[in-house]
Amino acid sequence: MTKLKLGPIPEDKPVKLAVELPVPLFEDLRRYGEILGEGSPIPPARLIAPMLERFMATDRAFRRHRAQDN
Repeated sequence: MTKLKLGPIPEDKPVKLAVELPVPLFEDLRRYGEILGEGSPIPPARLIAPMLERFMATDRAFRRHRAQDN
């Protein structure tokens, strides 16, 4: 099994958001979903929220600012 930064994708109630992505980024998301899904590809749209969550959770400066707001 390939060790990716993103783990299992939890089921959650989504909020619709329309975004435009460059084609190379979309293709990378598609490929990432193929690898993560191990034979059952995960659609790129399902990867975006967990990736953003992971990114913000590991951004120290963002966490500091967020802690100051609370």
